Amino acid sequence: MASEQIGYRGPTACAAAGITYRQLDYWARTGLVEPSVRPAYGSGTQRLYSFRDVVVLKIVKRFLDTGVSLQNIRTAVQHLRERGFRDLERMTLMSDGATVYECTSPDEVHALLQGGQGIFGIAVGVVWRDVESALSQLHGERIDTGETLVGRNPADELARRRNRAV
Repeated sequence: MASEQIGYRGPTACAAAGITYRQLDYWARTGLVEPSVRPAYGSGTQRLYSFRDVVVLKIVKRFLDTGVSLQNIRTAVQHLRERGFRDLERMTLMSDGATVYECTSPDEVHALLQGGQGIFGIAVGVVWRDVESALSQLHGERIDTGETLVGRNPADELARRRNRAV
């Protein structure tokens, strides 16, 4: 099934991105990374995140871990959003701690490194594959029917039985 037809609930997105539910909730409420499949509509509704949303969550986490400010991360995420998150898996994001840069060619990476300051880079394709691997172990949800999909390597027999019973 195409990944565009699968959504992931908050706890699954957290597990795949390596973040806490508190971070996820805060980022959704402040508009940093909102669920593109289904936002929460008040108490009791479940947010549903797309695969690309989870990739962006993991990128945000990586930048935070290296000390990039949330304000600069917001600017970078807004830039990615304006591009429609196209070609994300072929992109390299670089940061000098103050600014996040999108590099799409080795020349652009080289030019940044010539500045002589410390640069941190994220090869988004690697993050993309990490998220794919993590989500293959977790539960997703079909967007059209709401059916729970068990990952390719489900953790237990009970989950498989429960999925068949639904």
